Amino acid sequence: MTAIELKGLTKRYGTRTAVDGLTLTIEPGRVTGFLGPNGAGKSTTMRMILGLDRPSAGTVTIGGHRYGDAPDPMRQVGALLDARAVHGSRTARDHLLWLAHAGAIPESRVDEVLRLVGLESVARGRARTFSLGMSQRLGIAAALLGDPEVLLFDEPVNGLDPEGVKWIRELMRGLAAQGCTVLVSSHLMSEMALTADHLVIIGRGRLIADVGMREFVRDTSGVLVRADDRDLLAGRLAGAGGGVTDDPDGALVVTGLEAREIGRVAMEAGVVLSELTPQRLSLEEAYMELTRESVEFEAVAA
Repeated sequence: MTAIELKGLTKRYGTRTAVDGLTLTIEPGRVTGFLGPNGAGKSTTMRMILGLDRPSAGTVTIGGHRYGDAPDPMRQVGALLDARAVHGSRTARDHLLWLAHAGAIPESRVDEVLRLVGLESVARGRARTFSLGMSQRLGIAAALLGDPEVLLFDEPVNGLDPEGVKWIRELMRGLAAQGCTVLVSSHLMSEMALTADHLVIIGRGRLIADVGMREFVRDTSGVLVRADDRDLLAGRLAGAGGGVTDDPDGALVVTGLEAREIGRVAMEAGVVLSELTPQRLSLEEAYMELTRESVEFEAVAA
């Protein structure tokens, strides 16, 4: 099992800090969604994982060593960062064949991944003639070429049709089920809600959340509570680990506790409840609420 470990990872460009002291572990056996507003530092972090950018401070290792020190890097890590980073005059098969030769990978694997990503019929087509969706599939084929244990995908569903989106979702989840470490960056919250098991969220280069998908949505959602002694109940709920805020119309909004836990606390306190309504946020709503203060580029109404 191969994990990615970041310890105090930092990247500065002059006076601007793009990544600020990230410390976390990206575990194998699950799809980790890597989320954050534009300019949050996601792409820079992925580039440092792959050794394409040098950290200003801190370390990042894959399976205990730097990517650049791996004896057989293509068999350990596959990545899709830029689907258009292909020589336009090369055919899809020649592009993959060139990579296979560089990584000492058998030629037969080229045809396997072409079939896997659905490009077998256009294997002789030149990359410059490919649509964005076809380029994405070619980039995914290149990432899978060495049958690696670790996979990094930056916006992998860009340009894919609905069938293609479903395919890459099932592919990533299947790879994780086989024990691979899968890190995927995306702005499509609806897709992340269907794909990711775990979330890493950053804003302005700093870690905001490192949490399971279910826990994230649960803990950022709330329960609307009305009671005959709201002040007593609010104190008891806070003591039980809940976050308690006032609703504009006088009710309590409780986070961090399930409705049944709130009911138990109220019963033990002898407080009568007149309303106990879970208010579930979608992943998109929860994400927007959490990252509201971290948005670097924000549009305003005209």
